[in-house]
Amino acid sequence: MAEDEDKTPLLKGAGTYAIDDPRDKIRYLYESGNLGYVNGNDNRISANRSPLPSSLAADKIVTIFVVTFDTRSGNMIEWCLPEESDLDGVEFKAMASGSHTLMRDFVYFRKDSLYGLACFENMPVESEIERGARMKSVGILSPTYTSLYRHMQFLESQVRHQLQTPGKYDQLQAFYNDKKGVLPSRNENSSAAIVSDIDVCSMSPVPQQSWSTTPSTPSREFLPEMKITHPAGCFSQFIKFFGENIFILWKYTLLQKRILFFSPPPIGVVCYRVYCACCLGNHDMRGLVNRELIPRFYVNIADIETLETEVAYIACTTEKIFESKTHLYDVYVNNQNVTTNSPVLKELLKVSDGDRDKFTKLNNQRSAHLFSVEELGEQSMDEEELFTTFFCEQNNRLFQTLLDVSSSQDRQLTSDHMKLMGLDPIGDRIFLMELVEHYGIDVVLMVDNPCCPK
Repeated sequence: MAEDEDKTPLLKGAGTYAIDDPRDKIRYLYESGNLGYVNGNDNRISANRSPLPSSLAADKIVTIFVVTFDTRSGNMIEWCLPEESDLDGVEFKAMASGSHTLMRDFVYFRKDSLYGLACFENMPVESEIERGARMKSVGILSPTYTSLYRHMQFLESQVRHQLQTPGKYDQLQAFYNDKKGVLPSRNENSSAAIVSDIDVCSMSPVPQQSWSTTPSTPSREFLPEMKITHPAGCFSQFIKFFGENIFILWKYTLLQKRILFFSPPPIGVVCYRVYCACCLGNHDMRGLVNRELIPRFYVNIADIETLETEVAYIACTTEKIFESKTHLYDVYVNNQNVTTNSPVLKELLKVSDGDRDKFTKLNNQRSAHLFSVEELGEQSMDEEELFTTFFCEQNNRLFQTLLDVSSSQDRQLTSDHMKLMGLDPIGDRIFLMELVEHYGIDVVLMVDNPCCPK
């Protein structure tokens, strides 16, 4: 199945990378309490970094569980550790709506301040009680989502084991005892559990005041970069799937809108689209007043009340009912079709000349990268890092230009400035107006309105 290829974690690396190259810094992974190189053979860390707190070790989990489908009761928690875990609603996330139509799938989701990964499998059985099919999911919860993919293979093997020998939990218990971590306090949950605000360009934590009005805490001093769950080929498939429209998603992401992806099952690959969309907004600019764009991954109708309170998020669902609940989202992505009910945001659905130029530039960089690897045998960053670096540098250039102009004497933003930012002076005018208003950047837009020519 194509989905199986999509979930192979990217854990490849070759050679040693210069720490002063910002692109190479993206190769860092959060391993064994240190920020070490991805190749696993070189565990050096930069001189100005300290080991991560052991309580935030990369592979620690706080809960492990088994979900089963009962023909009378529906989805239900069959077993879990710790036994007192609050898993209310997890049975409907770990076994997503529509999963019964598949043989296997996987899903990322949020449970309160925790992140979860579950692997689902459907096995035919000769049983009238089970109506010919036995369905289970085995999953885990963790304070962060950056390392959940490490356990994918184990969860896949265990869900198969649970289907073949139901009720045998010894291996799951041993795994939990080996990997269990301490659940952060309530105060830490609200901040440290969300790790997406690490800066993937410089590997420096984003100051807490850039994201909220609460003071920073020691637990936030060293957090893993936002390099997660994405598998080999995740971003290349994302680019091929959306084409030039990734720059429409890019604009909505920079504006920190509520973005909901819809797709029929399987949902695992759509969870990766949520992550890729989050990466479109990566930057390391300081001093911007932001709302945190939370990756919620899979959501269902039980999340409606929570989503009503969110001002910015990116999520996915298999439940068609969300399409009619337009108050829950700003942007609705039905497979490749991007829509919005906001009159202003509808103006951003048009691909501008600037978007086409950026898309051409991105593809040219990808082609040059592939040529250097395949034809010249050179070692370079992988395609995933090329993607994240491209958008990080694009966003840095955009925000830096805006901040420079806002601190100038006349604060006048011209067509030349827009071109410098990679924007179309005419086609991206509304986007720019929304952007400076959203971030409170004080500039005077001197670009002519096409509706009111001189």
